[in-house]
Amino acid sequence: MAGSDKSIWIIANWKSNKTIAETLDWVSSVGSKLPKREDLKVVVCPTFSALSEVKKAITVGNFPIMVGSQDLSPFEAGAYTGEESASLLKELVELSIIGHSERRKNFSETDEMISKKVKRANEAGITPLVCVQDEETPVPEECKMIAYEPIWAISTGLTNTPGVGRADTPEDANKLAIRFKQKYGKELEVIYGGSVTATNVKGFIIQSDIDGVLVGNASLDAEEFIKILKACKE
Repeated sequence: MAGSDKSIWIIANWKSNKTIAETLDWVSSVGSKLPKREDLKVVVCPTFSALSEVKKAITVGNFPIMVGSQDLSPFEAGAYTGEESASLLKELVELSIIGHSERRKNFSETDEMISKKVKRANEAGITPLVCVQDEETPVPEECKMIAYEPIWAISTGLTNTPGVGRADTPEDANKLAIRFKQKYGKELEVIYGGSVTATNVKGFIIQSDIDGVLVGNASLDAEEFIKILKACKE
């Protein structure tokens, strides 16, 4: 990150993967190799079932890793079967991914529902990270961080299949980040997501208006994630 004083977010989104045992192995492997740096903010977003154990392992190991959730409820605590409210999650997480394209598609999440989730997160002191798919995706009020994730760039992992999981170019992603900041305020933090790997991550974080990356399948492999972190330090 030569020549830049900005902080960089590196956020791992595991989606529906890893047992608790596998999760703890990852935390141990990554946490022990992660230097404490104020300009590097590392967040891991495991499954809901692993949140408590991850929080405990990070605390005991004194690892410089924050815990995030992959979603939260648009409702307050109460009679909402199967929902995880922000008021309960705040004991475990500091950030929550909201409005991911998979949830918009598979669970029919609307912009209105996403706005409610942002409100619940802010009320609980949890940072809402809202995923946007393109320039037309609205950013809810009081949202200070978004992840630009073009649907066509979301990969199935470290794939080399032509046309599948191809990352946007850093330059184009930066142009869109600039437009979002012009529209919603320069204090808005914009991170990039979509086929991020150790090979291409540096190209994104050196861009003037990209504040980090949201890493999907590549974050599942501890060694690959460590390589991503090392690339961000160079």
